[in-house]
Amino acid sequence: MTLDEATVEALAARLLAAERERKPITKITDEHPHLDYDDAYAIQNRIRAHKLAAGETIAGLKAGLTSKAKMKQMNVAEPVFGFMTDRGAWPDGGAIERDRYIAPRIEAEIALVTKRDLAGPGCHLAEVLAAIDFVLPAVEVLDSRYENFRFDMVSVVADNTSAAGFVTGGRPRRLREVDLPTLGLVVEKNGQVVEVGAGAAVLGHPAESIVMLANNLARRGEHIPAGSFIMTGGITAAVAVDRGDAITVRFQDLGNLSLRFA
Repeated sequence: MTLDEATVEALAARLLAAERERKPITKITDEHPHLDYDDAYAIQNRIRAHKLAAGETIAGLKAGLTSKAKMKQMNVAEPVFGFMTDRGAWPDGGAIERDRYIAPRIEAEIALVTKRDLAGPGCHLAEVLAAIDFVLPAVEVLDSRYENFRFDMVSVVADNTSAAGFVTGGRPRRLREVDLPTLGLVVEKNGQVVEVGAGAAVLGHPAESIVMLANNLARRGEHIPAGSFIMTGGITAAVAVDRGDAITVRFQDLGNLSLRFA
């Protein structure tokens, strides 16, 4: 870790102000080029503490950068992780307030809910599969606090991996009822198909992102509690959205999700 506590607090406050005022900033590594992942997660944790103090509650955990090709492109060894709060929860079929965000995008994802605690180090896929209670369809709303979505991976971790909101619903399924790697989906924007994909796009198996999350949390003395709602990472590329856009995502075996930006 390269930053002192005062700097961690100042950077967290800067990112929170950008989110609150919807005024993007330049990536924080421009000012702190030696920022490392320990610094970034410390900033993210400070943001979480401020949100909790303001009355928000943790709604779930999330993984990002879960495509193996993208990890290779960005020269990183594992996904990045963040959290979601209840303030970002939007109803299936409802309207999302466009003015809450700077430049929103959406990603279609598979979400998993745990029925027992998961902890690293040494967490493995079989342990995660045994801990999954049920499977849900999900759509994540992304909104980077950096100008024009221009950032490096350390900066995006500090910015809580661009987390902004989420929609879930559909038809929950037990794990035995679906095959996660082959589970397909179609994303429609204003009635036109814009993305298609399947669960294998997420590390070959969406539950692998939970394996990595548990082991990542262990390095910070944390674990995944039973009952956690976890978004495992984008199956498709992010789709830019704006006021008036309507999104429908059709999930194999899990039903559909719809949302519109007003």
